Amino acid sequence: MHEQPAPKTLEVLLDGHPIKLPAERRTLSAIRTYLETIALESERMLCAFSVDGRPEKMSRACLNLEKTAFSRVEGTTMGLNEIPQRMLETALTETAHARIAVQNAVTLVLINDGVVAQELWWDLARQLKEPLLTLSLLPETIYQTPTGSASLLQMRKWQLQQLAVIMKEVDEACWSADPALLSNALENHALPWLSKLHQTILLWRETVLAGNHVKNNWDRDVAKCAM
Repeated sequence: MHEQPAPKTLEVLLDGHPIKLPAERRTLSAIRTYLETIALESERMLCAFSVDGRPEKMSRACLNLEKTAFSRVEGTTMGLNEIPQRMLETALTETAHARIAVQNAVTLVLINDGVVAQELWWDLARQLKEPLLTLSLLPETIYQTPTGSASLLQMRKWQLQQLAVIMKEVDEACWSADPALLSNALENHALPWLSKLHQTILLWRETVLAGNHVKNNWDRDVAKCAM
């Protein structure tokens, strides 16, 4: 299947700056690859790609646009030192979505039969672990714990253990004939755990942001001395 070629008036931006495309780069796949190459040359990576203001998943950006006309393509890049911050922001988003889903389920399980309630819970169980999977990819060096405190790795292990206990408690409640037991388990166990996880991720993000700020100031001072 052939992609729709870009129009002559196509606007292409990378991190807000206009990019002049080679004449042969006229399809979305070709444009995206070109932007990725420019980013890599600057030791950065393309992390977001949008077409006419609509964000597209990086791996399948052209799947639904092969026969669709477009006039504006935008790419956003990030440096290697920004990856931990991006991952923490992703984990925050996943945690927020899970909290909303659990809050809705607290009521939904009360007004649906047992089979539907069980399916709701099993879908929630998948969402609960998503932020922990994202956090597992963080390097140990992003967070320097105070002397005598648990390491980042140990804290992540505890979070996994806590989630396992919560999932077991809620799973047992979902088999009860009384839907209130499942609702209470979600409200009294899953929601508090998500709130605590959210606060922990915020703390880690603030630490990373502070570290990046110090590094940027250091790099700026070094550059001034070298002039």
